[in-house]
Amino acid sequence: MSELKKNTPPLKPMALINFKKTDVELGKIIGNFWKLTWNKENPAIDPKTKYLLSLANAVGAGRYRQATRELVKAYAIGLTVAELDELFSLFVWNQGAGHFASEIGPSPLFAAYQLIKTSENEGQSREETARVLLENFGEKNPSVATQQT
Repeated sequence: MSELKKNTPPLKPMALINFKKTDVELGKIIGNFWKLTWNKENPAIDPKTKYLLSLANAVGAGRYRQATRELVKAYAIGLTVAELDELFSLFVWNQGAGHFASEIGPSPLFAAYQLIKTSENEGQSREETARVLLENFGEKNPSVATQQT
């Protein structure tokens, strides 16, 4: 799959198109802001950590679509199951068991996390798991996509 190039995260920032559709100048401003945040030449924070921070912030704001996209990207560039296990434990700690059970557990984010754990436990390669993850939780999934079809 062409989107799964080594060290290149899948899922492009398609939501940026909506800003341009609203106002061309706004699209340029937001596009430049995205470049400043995500495409710096020498960033102080490594990309995997940025995805983890963005994922956690999205969960805190109840934006599971964004959180799922960040998980897919982070896994594609090296996020481990152990890191995910700790992150999901933090969600229970910070947001409570009830919130986790009713909101996070049935979300596409949790389904993607479980797909990763199951795939790795079954011995699938990271590349194969990332391909299936992108297939199931990419632009074709209405719970994750940012563009209307």
